[in-house]
Amino acid sequence: MDAHPHKHYAKGEYIYLQEDESDKIFFLTEGRVKIGAIDADSGREITKAILSKGEVFGELAVMGEIKRRDFAYTMEPTTVCVLSVEDMQSLMRERTGLNMFLMRIISARVLELEQRLTSLVFKDSRTRVVECLYHLGQTKGRVIGFEVLVNNFLNQEEIAQLTATSRQTVNTALNDLRDKKILKFDRRRMLIHDMERLKGEIRGV
Repeated sequence: MDAHPHKHYAKGEYIYLQEDESDKIFFLTEGRVKIGAIDADSGREITKAILSKGEVFGELAVMGEIKRRDFAYTMEPTTVCVLSVEDMQSLMRERTGLNMFLMRIISARVLELEQRLTSLVFKDSRTRVVECLYHLGQTKGRVIGFEVLVNNFLNQEEIAQLTATSRQTVNTALNDLRDKKILKFDRRRMLIHDMERLKGEIRGV
């Protein structure tokens, strides 16, 4: 991707807005980006995902999306590699593996959103928070011995946005899990001592 243009954004900038023309795809090389949407009826903001270095967004542009269904907002100084739809389609013709790569991304995003919707309907707020922490360990964590380290840990407000809960609920759940010696955390990282025990907290075991 080095041959393609890179753009730099300060913290708190929109890379694109809902209803913007969907004509580019972005590869996140530095920083963090929130993907969200504004509900037209209530005006409430919905957080769909928080992405970090190495992830891709705006991928529906190459699947025929005309107007953006969401927005992309920088949570810290961010650098992205920008490809037009035409450039991406050309790369996909040259490298057939890219087709499967994008399909895996889209499938994973749809599955994650379906799981979150199910959690919102059927699970209480604490369980949603614990489920989010377990998912972070699975997808963002690095195994160190018998523990899992998650760097660039989300802050409590970000976890609350992802789980449709409050900061107080997140804070209570985190402190409870720390008191049980299942994990420890600070502003930048979370260390999960026991993934199985954390998974048990989701089931209420």
